[in-house]
Amino acid sequence: MNYNKLPKCELHVHLEGAAPPEFIRQLAKEQKIDLTGLFDSDGDYFFNDFNDFLNIYDQACKVLNGPEEFYRLVIAALRSSAQHGVIYTEFFVSPDFCGGGDILAWRKYLAAMEEAAAYCEVEMSVYCRFILTPIRHLGAERARVIADIAQKTKGGRLTGFGMGGDETFLTPKDFSYAFDMAREAGYRLTNHAGEIVGANSVLDSLEYLKVERIGHGVRAIEDLAVVQRLVEENITLEVNPGSNIFLGFYKDLKSHPIQRLCELGVQVTVSTDDPPFFKTNMTKEYSNLANVFNWKNETFFSLNMDAVKAAFCDDKTKEILNSILEREYA
Repeated sequence: MNYNKLPKCELHVHLEGAAPPEFIRQLAKEQKIDLTGLFDSDGDYFFNDFNDFLNIYDQACKVLNGPEEFYRLVIAALRSSAQHGVIYTEFFVSPDFCGGGDILAWRKYLAAMEEAAAYCEVEMSVYCRFILTPIRHLGAERARVIADIAQKTKGGRLTGFGMGGDETFLTPKDFSYAFDMAREAGYRLTNHAGEIVGANSVLDSLEYLKVERIGHGVRAIEDLAVVQRLVEENITLEVNPGSNIFLGFYKDLKSHPIQRLCELGVQVTVSTDDPPFFKTNMTKEYSNLANVFNWKNETFFSLNMDAVKAAFCDDKTKEILNSILEREYA
């Protein structure tokens, strides 16, 4: 079956990580920046391991150096994912990448991204929201600065707050103040956990950050008490199977815990994380899940309805998305 035509909703995509390689090459050409070694012979991003990935990621971001570039990036990323049926995306974005954490610069970047998102709604009938993201390995004090920026710029399509970065740096408890600030401002909350660090990081995110979603979260399977809590509190996992396998956390999809988590009653969604870096897209994700776990259209329909339910968007947008899903999957 051709899965690219099925409508899909993604809750976990890093905006810079969604930059198509040809888009980055074009910006590099315009800016006369040498990115030799960034791509393989096929034109894809090239790296050997996780640390190498972080280095290549940072190099690619060198050409994303202004609001205009981020305006174009939002359009390029949404156009690329729309080719695989994606109708709704939530992008992680950070003021640290957009203006170096300066609130005046961040406002300009955010305005550009909002304008691009509005364009995509009209021209491509695809929707997106933004999750403001402190970078964990920059520390707890820096996270408070980003949370202060979050409080002062909430509105429009900026609806979520969720920490990314190195999971091994500090603990979720160290960032509770920043998350309290975001919660008081009315943000919906998520956190990267349970990918590099085990089930305890998921539990600590629930205990100290009081999130309603977990980015990744798959290592919760290592502690059934944590799994039970996810079920009881209706916590949604933003699962990225292709990313997990590409980075070597699981050797293949058959050994990935997404199916087991579903069987235990955890609400999961499927996303691509940094799709061109991990050589994946939503068509591949769906096709692989269907082939390995025998997931049917009814499964994908339910998966997407759950994603809409957990999405950090307004009721009117949810009604539009549900209408599309019900019509197309029928």
